[in-house]
Amino acid sequence: MNDSPSLAQANAAQLASPSYRLAALDPDFLMGSSMRGVRFLLEFAKADEVLRNWRVRSTIVVFGSARVREDGPGRQPFWYAEARRFGRLASERGGAFLDGEGFRDNVIATGGGPGIMEAANRGAGEAKAPSIGFNIMLPFEQEPNAYSTPELTFRFHYFAMRKMHLAMRANALVVFPGGFGTFDELFEILTLRQTGKAPQVPIVLVDGDYWRSVVNLDALLAAGMISPRDLDLFRMAEDAESAWKCLVDQGLREVSAPSVPKSKDI
Repeated sequence: MNDSPSLAQANAAQLASPSYRLAALDPDFLMGSSMRGVRFLLEFAKADEVLRNWRVRSTIVVFGSARVREDGPGRQPFWYAEARRFGRLASERGGAFLDGEGFRDNVIATGGGPGIMEAANRGAGEAKAPSIGFNIMLPFEQEPNAYSTPELTFRFHYFAMRKMHLAMRANALVVFPGGFGTFDELFEILTLRQTGKAPQVPIVLVDGDYWRSVVNLDALLAAGMISPRDLDLFRMAEDAESAWKCLVDQGLREVSAPSVPKSKDI
């Protein structure tokens, strides 16, 4: 009689050990502190690969408050409507459909959430153009809006990598009224432009009365915190159409959308 345990019984502890898991399939290892750099790289590589496959060469980034509602109080309905209108007209005129060389330019890109972001993605969808949503994981769990192209809807853990993807393909930045998050994104891009660390892409702030009321640029200038030329880093516009004109006046290329886009092009 053979009293030796079966092979499955003999090496059960080895098979079950976390050290035996393939590194790429070990969530405890991948989510550990030593792999933070790898996770950072993965967040760059995944979105970059998808956008390359979609032939997205450049974007127009739209920022603004997630708290704005289409039927909200005060000027919220106006801001929502103009962000939606901008998403549509920029997609129709900016080259979001595949061009003769097989690239997409000036594709609408947002933070992927509700409010102004939803409105801009919605407008792009109404033009039957693709649009991007760069979502971020938050303690209260932001969910993607229903209008960004599903295949171009991403989720990030790291704010820094999300910001990098928002900035690295941007041909322009259009900023609607917002709060801390909008200020964070706006001033980061302004700082990159001010210091020469980013291309001189046009920046447009929509609704000048709002921006002049919440940011006292004259006080910054009078105190010597910024120089007069820093005020040339951006322009102000009052609505979607004037925002687009500001971009074109600063060199953004206008490209008409095909009158009847083919299904493979949307």
